[in-house]
Amino acid sequence: MEEERNEKETSERNQSDAEEQKDEEIKEKGFGKKVSKAKLDEALAALEKANADRDYWKNEYYKAYADTKNLRSSLEEEQREAIRYRAEGFLVNLLPALDGFHMALETPVKSEEVKNYLVGFQYIYNQIVKTLNDEGVTEISPVKGDAFDVNLMHAIEAVEDDSVEPGKVVSSLGKGYKLHDRLIRPAMVTVAKAKENHENEQQSGETPVDEAHKA
Repeated sequence: MEEERNEKETSERNQSDAEEQKDEEIKEKGFGKKVSKAKLDEALAALEKANADRDYWKNEYYKAYADTKNLRSSLEEEQREAIRYRAEGFLVNLLPALDGFHMALETPVKSEEVKNYLVGFQYIYNQIVKTLNDEGVTEISPVKGDAFDVNLMHAIEAVEDDSVEPGKVVSSLGKGYKLHDRLIRPAMVTVAKAKENHENEQQSGETPVDEAHKA
């Protein structure tokens, strides 16, 4: 029994010595040391500033990320537009040749030899038109009796024609062209006007062509 009691006392002393040694180490490292109010306020201010700096740079990062994303989207959209309408300049330069083809094919001929040539011209013209259609080009070809569309047509002249209602197309003088949804050139047309408008035209100085452009 005596030995057990001695062992217990020895164990308790060792445990107490270990706790005292641990307390000493903590004190040496500064833990548990009392801090003045000025030091505490200084530490809290530094922490508050660090949190504010963190929030500031976090917001700056998100702003820069959003700006970069928007710039990328804008550049991608511009690239898509450039690809979509890349044929615009080429089409504008090609229009006189297309007009020449169309005029030649619409001109009546009596010579069989010329008619044979026109068959070949028609074939070439159809190939050009198909290629343009594949690139998104569409022709605007109004015919007599169509309603005048100021968005797609340009009225060259207003003429009297009893067979057509006023404001309707009388004849087409030149085809128009669109590239996708962009108008490259309006169709050139003459528009019908009513006979009874002569007196009103002289008084107002305006013609149905002017009125059509105002529509």
